[in-house]
Order: sequence, then C-alpha cells, then structure tokens
Amino acid sequence: MPSSYRPGGPRLPVPPAGRWLALVILCAASLMVILDGTIVTIALPAIQADLGFTADGLSWVLNSYLIAFGGLLLLSGRLGDLLGRKRTFLAGIAVFVLASLACGLATGPAMLIGARFAQGAGAALASAVTLGMIVRLFPAPGEQARAIGAFAFTGAAGASAGLISGGLLVQYASWHWVFFVNLPVGLAAWLAAWRVLPADRGLGLRAGADVPGALLATSGIMSGVFAIASRANWWRAWSRRRCWRGSPCGRPPPGRRCSRCAPSPRATSWAPTSRSCSSSGRRWASR
Repeated sequence: MPSSYRPGGPRLPVPPAGRWLALVILCAASLMVILDGTIVTIALPAIQADLGFTADGLSWVLNSYLIAFGGLLLLSGRLGDLLGRKRTFLAGIAVFVLASLACGLATGPAMLIGARFAQGAGAALASAVTLGMIVRLFPAPGEQARAIGAFAFTGAAGASAGLISGGLLVQYASWHWVFFVNLPVGLAAWLAAWRVLPADRGLGLRAGADVPGALLATSGIMSGVFAIASRANWWRAWSRRRCWRGSPCGRPPPGRRCSRCAPSPRATSWAPTSRSCSSSGRRWASR
C-alpha cells in the first residue's frame, strides 16, 4: 500500500465512513488502556491473597505500570514520528495484549510486576500516537472538535467503568480475568486497525533519531514518575527520622513509640548496639 501522507501533511485521505470507523477503533483501544489503569485496583486484595504480596510490594502492581507509561510516553511519540503512527499503534496494542496475557498467567509477584511494566510500555506506544492520528483524520475544525470530544468522553467513561467492571470480574470470575478481558478486545482492535487505519510513513530512524537525548529524557521522566509513585515510602521514612531525632543513633528506644511510626516493624525491634547507646537510650526514655 502506498504511503498516505508525508510527515507534516495536512490530512489522511480516508473516506468519511472509514474515518469514523477509524475513530471508533482508536477510542476502543484508548478505552482498553484507560480501563486497565483502574480495573486492577479492585483486584488488588485478591491478588495479594493469591500471590503472597507484602503490603509494600502490592503497590508496585500499580506503580510499575505508571512508571513505564509515564516514562515512555514522550519516547513513544517520537517513535511515532520516525517509524509511522500506524506501526507504533499496532506495536503498542500487540505489546499490551501479550503483557496482559502474562499478567493473567502470573504465578508470583516478580512475574506480575514485570508484566505490568510491559503493559505500561505498550500502553504508552498506543496512547502517544492516538490523538495525532485523530487530528490528521479530521482536519475540518467542526469534525475535529467532535472527534476529540468523543475521544475525551471515552477516557472519562473508561476511568469510571473500570471500577464497576473490576468488581464484577473479581466477584464472579477471578482476578485473572481482570487481565484476560483485554485479550479479545485488544485482538479485535489490532485486526481492525490493521485493516482500517491508513498507512503512513515516518521520517525514518536515520533522519531524526537522537539516542542520547531519548535515553536522557526517558530516564529523567521515569525517575520523576518513580519519585511520585514512591512518595508514600519516602514520606514514611522522613517522618520516622523526624520522630526519632532525639533518640540515640537515630533509633527509637525500647518501649517508646510515636503515633506516626507505630505501624513500623522497626519501632518494635530496636536494640542498643553498644553500652553507650544503651545508657543514653535509658536516659532518653526516662524523659
């Protein structure tokens, strides 16, 4: 199939009926990605009980997805410019579906967290080029506004529907189906996109690839997302050190707890490491 447009071209030459069908496909793929971001939260207690996650480790079922999605979004958009938006979109849906299968078949915490990271990478590839394809499909301002409105409504509806559908799947099936439900939807979206979406040609890797810049930008964004996703851990650590500032060696003395640090196992396992620590700990505890 010949190239439908060059980078920077005004529009994708698609018949009117084909354009709206392409919009339905793009919205369905976006719905699947957004739905997965919220549907998993309902299944977390069942996942913890089945796979043996710790309380802190369970948060990484969500954090790994967010780190990959947020960190690779910029790089995925650039890959869409270089390799073509359709290719990038199809690659993202394929990665997302395969990662969903791996999530549903996970037998341990490490496997599930790794598969969730791959899911986030696939979601970033698909999501980064979706809006650009919609803008090219509908160059007229009126049609473009309606198409973007439908796309935005799909995202809002997906975030809300994920909570309901997640509860139904966990109650009447199992937590595995929270991920398996992506398989038929993703496969249908991939086949329809392959047939309906117009082909396009990117700039090419040699024309605009900036490997050092891509690595620096991606690592910087992923570090920022990691810091935001892990805010609960470092905030709890900072609060402990603030509470124990007056204690010897920065540790709580025996029998003393802070209301903010009470759930911490460290507060119940303190032991002096030397005679000086022991005597100073007794003086601190008697205050």
